[in-house]
Amino acid sequence: MPRNAQGAPWVRTRLRAAPGSTVAFGVLVLVTAFLAALLPRAVEAYETDGLREAVAVASPESTVLELKTPQPGLERPDRARANAVRPEALAAIDAQARALLPAPLRADPAESAYGVRTGESLEALDASLPRPDGVPPRFTLATQSGLAGHATVREGRLPAAGQVSVDTREVEGAVTVETARALRLRSGSSLTLTGFPDGPLTVRITGILQPRHPQRSYWSAEPVLRTPALASVGNRPPLFYWEAGVLLAPGAAPALLGGQGEPEKYWRYAPATERLTGADTAALVAAIASLENGPGLVRMRGAAGPIAQLSTGLEQVVGSFMRTRDAIAPVVAVAAFGIAAVALVVLVMSGGLAAARRDAELALLRARGGSLRGIAGRLLAESAAPALPAAACGLLSAVLVVDGARLLPAVLGAGAVALLACAALPVRAAVAHRRPRAHHERDDLARIRPGGRRTVVELTLLVLAAGSVLTLRRRGGAGGPGDLLVSAAPVLVGLVAALVLVRLYPLPLRWAAGPAGRLRGVVGFLSLARAGRSPAAVATLPLLALLTALTTAAFGGSVLTGVAVARDRAALLQTGADAAVTSDGTPLPAGLARAVGKVAGVRKVTAVGIGYASERASDETGSLPVVGVEPDAYAGLARQVGLGGFAADALRTRGGVLDAVASPGVAERLGRSPRRIVTDGGPVTVRITAVRPRTPAVPEGDFLLVDAAGLKGSPGPSVLLAAGAGLDGKALRAAVRGAGPGLAVTLRSEERAALSDSPLQEGAERIYVWAVAAGAGYAVLALVLGLLRSAPERAALLARLRTLGMTTRQGRRLLCLEALPQTLLAAGGGMAAGWATVGLLSPGIDLDRLALADISGVTAPDAVLRADVWSLAVPAAGAVLLAGAVAVAQAWWAGRRTPITHLRAGDMR
Repeated sequence: MPRNAQGAPWVRTRLRAAPGSTVAFGVLVLVTAFLAALLPRAVEAYETDGLREAVAVASPESTVLELKTPQPGLERPDRARANAVRPEALAAIDAQARALLPAPLRADPAESAYGVRTGESLEALDASLPRPDGVPPRFTLATQSGLAGHATVREGRLPAAGQVSVDTREVEGAVTVETARALRLRSGSSLTLTGFPDGPLTVRITGILQPRHPQRSYWSAEPVLRTPALASVGNRPPLFYWEAGVLLAPGAAPALLGGQGEPEKYWRYAPATERLTGADTAALVAAIASLENGPGLVRMRGAAGPIAQLSTGLEQVVGSFMRTRDAIAPVVAVAAFGIAAVALVVLVMSGGLAAARRDAELALLRARGGSLRGIAGRLLAESAAPALPAAACGLLSAVLVVDGARLLPAVLGAGAVALLACAALPVRAAVAHRRPRAHHERDDLARIRPGGRRTVVELTLLVLAAGSVLTLRRRGGAGGPGDLLVSAAPVLVGLVAALVLVRLYPLPLRWAAGPAGRLRGVVGFLSLARAGRSPAAVATLPLLALLTALTTAAFGGSVLTGVAVARDRAALLQTGADAAVTSDGTPLPAGLARAVGKVAGVRKVTAVGIGYASERASDETGSLPVVGVEPDAYAGLARQVGLGGFAADALRTRGGVLDAVASPGVAERLGRSPRRIVTDGGPVTVRITAVRPRTPAVPEGDFLLVDAAGLKGSPGPSVLLAAGAGLDGKALRAAVRGAGPGLAVTLRSEERAALSDSPLQEGAERIYVWAVAAGAGYAVLALVLGLLRSAPERAALLARLRTLGMTTRQGRRLLCLEALPQTLLAAGGGMAAGWATVGLLSPGIDLDRLALADISGVTAPDAVLRADVWSLAVPAAGAVLLAGAVAVAQAWWAGRRTPITHLRAGDMR
């Protein structure tokens, strides 16, 4: 060849030589880069949805930002005071204040408003207004902007304002439909309000309004403007009166300055949620703090006045969201760490597989003078050719799948995958061929002896894992930077378990090889010998991947099971049974129980009556809930739903004394001896025979269960409880509607579904499930790669043994038994590591926020992390079955080819 002639390019030649391996490697990098870029974007997406929903569903009273300042000082002229509260002046300040809101706070212009209101409500003198306890009603007056765009006129017209000054004593106003109904007002009515020095203020009602969006901030930031409410004065007993609101024309604000209602100017800003993201929480809290008592308030005072104040409850809403997010994040990060560890092992295995396949080629290049740097550089270019485009495609796919999240975390994740994929092969080859060698020493798993460096590394990992677990258990469930310990602990436990099992693995092989050699057949001995001759590197990495995946799957399954159990229990405490039918205080219609019992899926039905009794005859009112039940039906239902079950004999009647089942508090107060109590139907004598913490009729609080037949004069049952695994909700509601009006149906299944409606919870669970599934997929791939690594040697072995007379069935058994020891070791070790991980990390895992973030009305049951048998056993059994299936498939494929194919002359296998 001439000196200036150049050979074929290395990268192109190598890629063309193995196109299948190149494509498979590119697909692996693409999928891994896609997951690495998708995970942070998906987390930010569900956090963003959670933050927006938390702000959107919170009451407007707690989320609106209200800037207010007192009325202009009395030292100013009346004309100047009146001009300061006119719509033009307030609108100018509104524009300035809205521009001063610090990012990421943004105002929703459609639901924001400003105006002048009376800080103290004014008493009405009109005798025609309703007075529940003889106390006159009181009205709050407000000149809120934008009334025409937020209400529909049902009667009359909107109020107008002519030339209004401080001395004006007659203005026009409007009220909502609810206010008009409760206060008996109509268009043309007049209100005479006190609190003005030179005579009362007359408000002539010109219109009755229907709010267009009554639950939004415009109407709900100050609910009294929309809906009147009963308030009470501090008498004993309390005296009730009506509190209502009247909306004046914006130009009528000067008329409020002459009274004693403490008028104040206000600007209310409803937060806009469409631009908030999960990453804005810290900046959002800082911005609110600045506005309430910081530089932001100083700037607001420059626009609204030197004594203006800004108040909001938005920081509590965001703070609650942050606490839930911070409690969920470490649990989700467990799955992220698990899948990252397994993906790392698989990428390293892919590089190791390629290096092992080309071991002879690379050894020859080193023996002929090839430099380590030159060989590593060529291998790096060879790996980068498919890896970099695949990683870029994975990143692009993740960006297209999840929109609206930051790009940098996704780029870092995909970049880390690309870097690892490019470096795996050259680093593995450089380490294996750092010195030229004439032959390759055997590194059989059963013969190799651990060196000092390996021992130091293993002890370091053991100390790190032990320190992480101990720190986590001491810290408990408290938040903080140590939450990463929760995330890394399963991986560390799996890693330590893998290292321990690799050290112990040769022992049972040596112990079993002797007895197997004395058997008549050769299959058992050959399978154990082949298992012991597996290279240590080939056995360790798949074992580590399997253990990490099984540990993560067991931990994740236990988390999801704990969440499901806690939600099921919470839903049961909300309803008391699978379905509950309650009346409005009247007895249930006759035949309701029979109609409900015919509904598909209903297994048990019982009606109960709930009344109240006095524990002492001197008590004026009864405070002890007394539940009258039918003993047999109710006891059976309580046992079926698992809520305070008891024997029906505990509610017998003996000698005029009613046996009773009581809550612990009632049992402590009444004791076990007969006790006389006073019910609605008269006095009865009860004796407590059993104590239960809860019961279906009263899931929360004190109770006393007795036989309804012994309660003379009771009004009858008012609650119907039904139990059934798959009852038909629609049919149940139809049956209840047909029985009579005034009945409400509560389904346990609907309460259960409502507990997982939060985007934060749904997103975390979804990511957790998919991360565990992806980790299992990578573990399967690691197992397959490990078997493919030794596939040529196995095929050659089968070919030699077939020439010696081994049958196809024996060859299939040989490959299955060869793969069985390592797979059983991984399955058993994974179950043990998963069980240990759940037990060790349970004190540091807070499942309450993930399971029961929004429960109210009952005491939330503790969401406890416990090892789930199915989560431990199913993945381990799947790994064993998969290994057997791969071995059978490999034996079948090798049996299709003739032995001469595997025993070619010059073949070094």
